[in-house]
Amino acid sequence: MKRPDDPGNLSYLLQLFFKSYLIGQRRVSGHTISAYRDTFRIFLPFLAKLSNKKVGSLSLTDLSADHLIKFLSYLESERGNSITTRNARLAAVRAFLNYAAVEVPDELQVIIRALAVPQKRKNRPVIECLDRSEIDALLAAPDGSTWTGRRDRVLLMTMYNTGGRVSEIIGIRQRDLDLKRQLSVHLHGKGRKERIIPLWTETVVALREWMNSQDLAITPFVFPNRFGEQLTRSGVRQRLSCAYHSAIKTCPSLKNRKVTPHSIRHATALHLLQSGVDLSVIALWLGHEQIETTHQYMEVDLTMKKAALASLPAINPQSKGRCRKPPEKILAFLESL
Repeated sequence: MKRPDDPGNLSYLLQLFFKSYLIGQRRVSGHTISAYRDTFRIFLPFLAKLSNKKVGSLSLTDLSADHLIKFLSYLESERGNSITTRNARLAAVRAFLNYAAVEVPDELQVIIRALAVPQKRKNRPVIECLDRSEIDALLAAPDGSTWTGRRDRVLLMTMYNTGGRVSEIIGIRQRDLDLKRQLSVHLHGKGRKERIIPLWTETVVALREWMNSQDLAITPFVFPNRFGEQLTRSGVRQRLSCAYHSAIKTCPSLKNRKVTPHSIRHATALHLLQSGVDLSVIALWLGHEQIETTHQYMEVDLTMKKAALASLPAINPQSKGRCRKPPEKILAFLESL
């Protein structure tokens, strides 16, 4: 049995991975720490049962490719996790294995085999975006005669204006708003990435009224809950659900829509694209690391596709033109490839 401080002891190595590497050296965000922690909270008991050992007795060799594959299968078949979650758990294990490869080079063969376990490909569904009339109905839905309704209306306006993630929106503090000079909001994104987003005139007016209509001295947050604390993700989903059911009455097309906080982010991106904003600017607006992520909005913009189709010359069914034989130069070129 390996000693608790033996480099090959899995528990000891994991502690070094979290404390020394992730927190001490890389200084990753709390969200990353939580995601990796939850992965190993599930993985270690499963691995111990599979290896017929106690969790504290597990060694790095127990984290074999075969055991890792069984764990990933367990996530999907028994825990009902999606492919996205399965791949996220695998990414956490891979990060640990890359660290272990440096710390315990004697076990490199085991580590390399485990690292070779691939991520599972998933179908990428077409994004369904809300149109402008549907967004307008959602923004108008909250009851402006109540404190909660006024907050919800400004909250939804800010979400649509910024295209921010829920975590970014609920984290906005009073000091993050500049409603006098730059007319902007400072968003704190995932992975400690920050960006400043300009605010539309309507959003600035709404935020000013909201900030002046209540005493926010007891809370630093712009969108607190009724106890003055930070609004939660589930709280935003619940308030959006209320606005959605109210908006259906004036906008029946919403009835067949699945509306989530991310739906508003998608709508922001598509509407900016339709307004002629460059794709690279939209990527910066949304906080995308890779422009390929933003490119998916071009794929769902049916209006742009119809315009492209309309620009093509009409097909003449009476035309009996023959296919022209390619010139010899192009044939030579193709042969050379």
